[in-house]
Amino acid sequence: MEQNYTRVEHELPLIPLRGLAIFPYMILNFDVGREVSLRALDEAMASEDLVFLTSQKAAEVDEPTEDDFYHVGTICKVKQMIKLPGDTVRVLVEGISRGKATEIKLEDGYFSAKIEEILFDEENAEEDIEVEAFVRNVFDAFEEYINIGNRVSPEILISLGEIDNVDRFIDTIAANIYLKPEQKQQVLEEFDVKKRLELVYTILLEEIDILKIEKKITLRVKKQMNKVQKEYYLREQLKAIQKELGEDEDINSEVEEYRSKLKKIKAPKETKEKIAKEIDKFSKVSPMSPDLSVSRTYLDNVFSLPWNNETRDKLDLQKAKQILDDEHYGLEKVKERILEYLAIRQLSKSLKGPIICLVGPPGVGKTSIAKSIANSLGRKFVRISLGGVRDEAEIRGHRRTYVGAIPGRIVNGLKEAKTKNPVFLLDEIDKMSADYKGDPSSAMLEVLDPEQNKDFVDHYIEMPFDLSKILFVTTANSLSTIPRPLLDRMEIIEVSGYIEEEKLNIAKKYLLPKQIKEHALNPEFLKMDDETIRDIINSYTREAGVRSLERTIGKICRKVAKKYVEDPSLEEIVVTKKDLDDYLGKNRYRHQLAGAKPEVGVVTGLAWTSVGGETLTVEVNALKGKGQIVLTGKLGDVMKESAQAGISYIRSIADRFNIDPEFYKTNDIHIHIPEGAVPKDGPSAGITMALAVISALTNIPVLNNVAMTGEITLRGRVLAVGGVKEKLLAAHRAGITKVLLPKECEADLEEIPQNVKEKMEFVFVEHMDQVLDHALLRNGEK
Repeated sequence: MEQNYTRVEHELPLIPLRGLAIFPYMILNFDVGREVSLRALDEAMASEDLVFLTSQKAAEVDEPTEDDFYHVGTICKVKQMIKLPGDTVRVLVEGISRGKATEIKLEDGYFSAKIEEILFDEENAEEDIEVEAFVRNVFDAFEEYINIGNRVSPEILISLGEIDNVDRFIDTIAANIYLKPEQKQQVLEEFDVKKRLELVYTILLEEIDILKIEKKITLRVKKQMNKVQKEYYLREQLKAIQKELGEDEDINSEVEEYRSKLKKIKAPKETKEKIAKEIDKFSKVSPMSPDLSVSRTYLDNVFSLPWNNETRDKLDLQKAKQILDDEHYGLEKVKERILEYLAIRQLSKSLKGPIICLVGPPGVGKTSIAKSIANSLGRKFVRISLGGVRDEAEIRGHRRTYVGAIPGRIVNGLKEAKTKNPVFLLDEIDKMSADYKGDPSSAMLEVLDPEQNKDFVDHYIEMPFDLSKILFVTTANSLSTIPRPLLDRMEIIEVSGYIEEEKLNIAKKYLLPKQIKEHALNPEFLKMDDETIRDIINSYTREAGVRSLERTIGKICRKVAKKYVEDPSLEEIVVTKKDLDDYLGKNRYRHQLAGAKPEVGVVTGLAWTSVGGETLTVEVNALKGKGQIVLTGKLGDVMKESAQAGISYIRSIADRFNIDPEFYKTNDIHIHIPEGAVPKDGPSAGITMALAVISALTNIPVLNNVAMTGEITLRGRVLAVGGVKEKLLAAHRAGITKVLLPKECEADLEEIPQNVKEKMEFVFVEHMDQVLDHALLRNGEK
């Protein structure tokens, strides 16, 4: 088809393009930045707006020579130029025809070339059936290419159908299909239309085959993409989103962190294996699964336990004693027990922590001494209040199968302490109770057993943890409500109420300075003598502990502070016994004093209450009647039965005292204990009531300076009772000089202060006969 081509020569500026190729009839914009190209562009604009564009063989060459670019390219017309920032020009060009550079030179800083333009003469060309067939095949192949690939808009097919020029037809298709740079140049260098049609047709068929394979692979991959793969894809997207939001939660990094923590903890092999399994399970859980947070919370709880941490005990006995004495007055038994523990710790490192139960009335310092114990040992302190706890899960934790499951209080206390050997205060252990959720006191059996608690298992953690190094201190107001098996596991230390002397020292050394400080007063501003404090103790408070005493002192401090604010010129205020009426009002309590003279049917007994000891007057009248026994004064069943036993004993000895053997039929015996609104119970008033009945029946007075306590049997034996210390202090306060006690209570005198012992006579009795000998005023002997 050589006769269908015309050749025209031009001399045009040349611009080598990097990574681009332009076909005739194609519109393209590109940026020009190199000096050699800018000058060539200026030259083109100065003449006919024509420029010769060809492709560089290697795009990375910045200063090309004529060997670095192809010599076949496209003659283009510059349609538009826009100057961009940074000495760059954006150019819009339109391809006109192919050209071949026959001579290239570099002058005036730009390339110019003699170009041989080769044009296809469509009008004079003979009709070629083969060309027509190629055109149709190429059109059909291009249409298939568009349909399979979806890379070119189908609208171009309409434009192609309107093109009569074969040269333009084939170049338009070449410009709209994906070609490698080498293929683009190959099409550009093919001047013969038929050969170019054949070349493009071959390339199209190859591309169609590739696209079909791509589509087939895509369909196969889509079919193989199951739910897990889809979730993985979504997870990866979620990770990317979280990373952008700064919420990157890479599970793999968490798993590695957990594994490194596992290597560091000191735990039995079985425990470590179980934790390792839990970590493996965590690593395989889907991030969208609710189990992920459950597993993470569990592992966080496990690793927050103090597997390795343990504080060193301060084993200095003198320093520990000083700390205990500085913070608490009295409580000698508790202090002695702690010092014994420290002494044994110096000799043996493997000593298990003791389990101490402090029993005593409210306000005597049971809870606060536990914190002082921790200070003296140099250990962490954890307090758990058990008052009102009804659920076993509070102690052992909830199983992980429950929503919102958490560890029990023991494990939470260890997490709080961050050491495996703290001082653990289990406060108000006698206030636990059972219901349908279980018995928490039964759950405490394992916690408070040194033989079992080394392998304590919390329901939530489900792994044994060693509690044997913890020093457990429990507190209770009464032992009666603590189950026997639990009581058996604890070392009981009774913390009795304070005597007046002890309260005086506590008030002077601790309570008064503390209240003065809390009320922002100067320590030298408020002064109170011992006599005033004693009067507050005896007349304004009635308690075994010192809580009410502290509140009363606080009340005085408030009134003193008010006076100071009203009159800042005051230098000091001295509160005396006479001033107490103004500060606190009239006396609230009056202690019963011993009678002025011996009386018939009136006996002084001794009783224990939750606020300390009290004297108890028993009054009996024997009246003519039908043998009724009347008991008044809000007495409990035990006390009523004790009175019945006493009367049965009197009937057995009636002849010895010339008492009418039928007295129980012919007399009504009325036993009354004053302060009838106050409930009273217990067996310790047995000998007191029996003595009062004998006195009333025989008309023999009872000594007014004698008080007594003890349980009576039908045979007249006197049995031991409790609360001896408090009872004797009450007797001392009432002015009693002689006390009758059961023989079995002799050891209890060791707790009585020496100054009290010196002022009183103690008689230990085993039988009611001895009581009668020492208490009745007979024949002027007593």
